[in-house]
Amino acid sequence: MPDGTKDRPWLFRTYAGHSTAEKSNALYRGNLAKGQTGLSVAFDLPTQTGYDSDHVLARGEVGKVGVPISHLGDMRTLFNEIPLDKMNTSMTINATAAWLLALYVAVAEEQGADVSKLTGTVQNDIIKEYLSRGTYVFPPEPSLSLISDIAAWTYSNAPKWNPMNVCSYHLQEAGATPEQELAFALATAIAVLDTVKARKAVSDEDFPQVVGRISFFVNAGIRFVTEMCKMRAFTELWDEICRERYGVEAEEYRRFRYGVQVNSLGLTEQQPENNVYRILLEMLAVTLSKNARARAVQLPAWNEALGLPRPWDQQWSLRMQQILAYETDLLEFGDLFDGNPAVAAKVEALKAGAREELATIDGMGGAVACIGYMKGALVEANTARLGRIERGETTVVGVNRFQNGEESPLTANEGGIMTVDPAVEAEQIGRLKAWREGRDEAAAQAALAGLRAAAREGRNIMPPSIACAKAGVTTGEWGLAMRAEFGEYRAPTGVGKAVSNAAEGLDEVREAVAAASARLGRTLKFVVGKPGLDGHSNGAEQIAVRARDAGMDVTYEGIRLTPEEIVAQAREEGAHVIGLSILSGSHLPLIQDVMGRLREAGLSVPVVVGGIIPDADAAALRQMGVAKVYTPKDFDLNRIMFDIVALVDGEKAAA
Repeated sequence: MPDGTKDRPWLFRTYAGHSTAEKSNALYRGNLAKGQTGLSVAFDLPTQTGYDSDHVLARGEVGKVGVPISHLGDMRTLFNEIPLDKMNTSMTINATAAWLLALYVAVAEEQGADVSKLTGTVQNDIIKEYLSRGTYVFPPEPSLSLISDIAAWTYSNAPKWNPMNVCSYHLQEAGATPEQELAFALATAIAVLDTVKARKAVSDEDFPQVVGRISFFVNAGIRFVTEMCKMRAFTELWDEICRERYGVEAEEYRRFRYGVQVNSLGLTEQQPENNVYRILLEMLAVTLSKNARARAVQLPAWNEALGLPRPWDQQWSLRMQQILAYETDLLEFGDLFDGNPAVAAKVEALKAGAREELATIDGMGGAVACIGYMKGALVEANTARLGRIERGETTVVGVNRFQNGEESPLTANEGGIMTVDPAVEAEQIGRLKAWREGRDEAAAQAALAGLRAAAREGRNIMPPSIACAKAGVTTGEWGLAMRAEFGEYRAPTGVGKAVSNAAEGLDEVREAVAAASARLGRTLKFVVGKPGLDGHSNGAEQIAVRARDAGMDVTYEGIRLTPEEIVAQAREEGAHVIGLSILSGSHLPLIQDVMGRLREAGLSVPVVVGGIIPDADAAALRQMGVAKVYTPKDFDLNRIMFDIVALVDGEKAAA
């Protein structure tokens, strides 16, 4: 029987933003009109990494995976006719979180909003960027200081704002086991809170309230019973840490508050209509258990393994949430799993595994000291996950079982995904130049000088960032000033040189690689690169690991390389094959640049490309001279290794 009380629905969100601030604003207002109750802003990669739209590294990336925000005018347009004092806004922003929050506050003040009443979140979790997502900029120590600055500023000025979303979402996307996801996320929260305490960013009296403003953003995968137990484990472990490590007595400040986006890693390009069921089941993992229920949910669209979802696709995902919340009786009951022995046992097992991992991290000096260890563990776990799929030990319907089926009418015609007009980039650059020309240059430069002084002197970065926003400073100028004071950082790749002990079933491909190397007179050299700003490195890492285990000489130096750097690397290394990975949708301009530079350098090296690439774009890449194009449906990594050997033999024969 229902318990007589009805739980309130969670916030309904869709993660959205694309092309321009104006078009994203129209999308937001449309989604709100359809019943969405909060906003979740996706920023493009230049914005996330602190570059203006006209920077060389921004080429091809403007407006692709989110909205470009280069200055106050863009932010003003983004939230036009959306009253920020009545909105709960989540901004998925990390390295440049202080800057985007400063712009948001400046727009709120222009609207006449009371800043102290603003509600929302900046993700602001830089450690997981080093581990899995790749939009980091600064080294760990100053990055943690920036997070601490935001926590202190919001506590005093915007106390309803969450200064950090500890984000385990991308950890699972990178292959984390549930125990690793629990431990690595909790270790990140500990690192941030320890920094706040060590810097005395707030008083000891106020510290528990700051703990209470830390929120989490998690992933829910297809094993929804395990995922539900994981969420119950999260709530219990967080309560334990708050009480035992930080002495937080008030229960309200120990509450595990989280939002969720369900797993995009498991969405398939093959039979993509099946993704609707996957999304629904994954949503149940974070809604069924009242004592571990998400307070905000955003769902991917069924076709995100194919490309950018259309507004209708996002509406479909929103309706899924609304039906569960408003048509079913879920919210009328207390927790459905309290006292269940199977659930209790699984929760305790997950907690035990997470505590063991946390003890390892603590013994090695904490999360920052363990970035290399955690990155390597994620790459290894993802390798094991993919191996289970390849061997058929893990079933993925439509991928390694039940592949035969009818063609989906949802993808049969043109227009199944949304594309970003290439003209958007030029238009955005034009608006950016006009903004720079129209501002008070002296005021902008004075604000930037104040920002650099604050960074240099260790003062809170938020007030000078807000001053910069109001003075017309651009995202790239803010980023350049902060880079000048803090420096930049290149995270470990997690791809070691040693062959994995777990590499099984590779005898045939190793023989083929060894034979090709013998014919070449040296070990087959494979250079793997990620041009542009895309930080989704999981695919590139797994290709590099498999090529290494197959006996190739692999060079992979991580993310964020220019086409010029990749071509120079191929020349210096004597590459036999170049593998490029781009998941941001910027494959056409970036690959065209790489191919042109290879021709100019006189290098005849086969190029293979992987990413979320529509068929029409794959054909265009082949016309440019790309030898092979791989998409998420190509999960058989050994077949790709055989393809590489065949390409090398073909080049040798042609020579």
